[in-house]
Amino acid sequence: MNAAALPFIDLHAGDEGPAVRDAIDRVLARAWFVLGPEVEAFEHEFAAASGARFAIGVGNGTDAIALLLRAAGIGAGDEVIVPAMTAAFTALAVTSIGATPVWADVAAETLTLDPAAAGAAVTSRTRAIVPVHLYGQAADLDPLYALADKHSLAVVEDCCQAHLATCRSVPVGTRGFGGAFSFYPTKNLGALGDGGAVITNDAPLAERVRRVRNGGQRDRYHHVEAGVNSRLDELQAAVLRAKLPHVRTWTARRRELAALYRRALPTAVTPIAERDNGHVYHLFPILADCRDELQQHLRTAGIDTLIHYPVALPAQEAFAEYRRNVCPVADRASRELLSLPLHPRMSDDDVRRVTDAIEGFLKGRMPQ
Repeated sequence: MNAAALPFIDLHAGDEGPAVRDAIDRVLARAWFVLGPEVEAFEHEFAAASGARFAIGVGNGTDAIALLLRAAGIGAGDEVIVPAMTAAFTALAVTSIGATPVWADVAAETLTLDPAAAGAAVTSRTRAIVPVHLYGQAADLDPLYALADKHSLAVVEDCCQAHLATCRSVPVGTRGFGGAFSFYPTKNLGALGDGGAVITNDAPLAERVRRVRNGGQRDRYHHVEAGVNSRLDELQAAVLRAKLPHVRTWTARRRELAALYRRALPTAVTPIAERDNGHVYHLFPILADCRDELQQHLRTAGIDTLIHYPVALPAQEAFAEYRRNVCPVADRASRELLSLPLHPRMSDDDVRRVTDAIEGFLKGRMPQ
């Protein structure tokens, strides 16, 4: 008999289910669906949870990055430094405002933006840096902020995988210009569809993002600038409010599972290093030179895995018009990365099943 399948993620409702259903009913009963009391309440609650003065709900994480860059005055002709290893949406936020993404390689152990590579990418046209807190771990922010100070650059933190993460005990997204979050359903705090938020400690910036997300309206039908339509809706805000109180408990479980993986994984595969204990483990990737064969072996064993990310950004067809900087660490990682299942509903035995399967695969490859 085949073993039961072990999914990469489980999005079924858990303890939060009754509160989510109540939240949906509350919105339906009120019949107010866009920019109403649920969004306002969630913005206050998410700001408090994230350690920021302000949060502004927007349509998705890509828009959150773009709105922050736009609020920084960045646009056509400006260059923005982006790590070569991340989801393409980070760079698409840059191109959506007419700016030019400039690739910088990532650190070998963490795959977050390498400060030295970022420094080498600065030109007279550079206006901002977008460090990505990849897989739930903060980028190495101290040298990146020092670099930004040296060259008068805005720092927009891509926190889309790092809900309530910290960097040296400081909440991500609160140190510089602002932070951008995604509430895509698979995130540590996920909606029932798309959603995003900007956090910042800057009151004028928060007010501008709030205005631009809603068509540039100062008040109804009075558009003082050409804004966009990127509004977190009431239904998603209500769902997120129901889930938000559970995030710290879910994060604690993610950390327990990650620690178990680190203890049990064979030494022939390399987990991405934990540089900061504020890591919230959105994903648990490993590096393996036999990645494709290992993934197939796990699939045969009923274990679902994914690859984050199989193509480094400089090699993406969508970015062919931009200068292709050499990023050897990102290129190699794209060939070796494999994300193992990790979500709060997993058991310790689930982790042991994965690590045992990996060990069995590696033993099978050893010369007899």
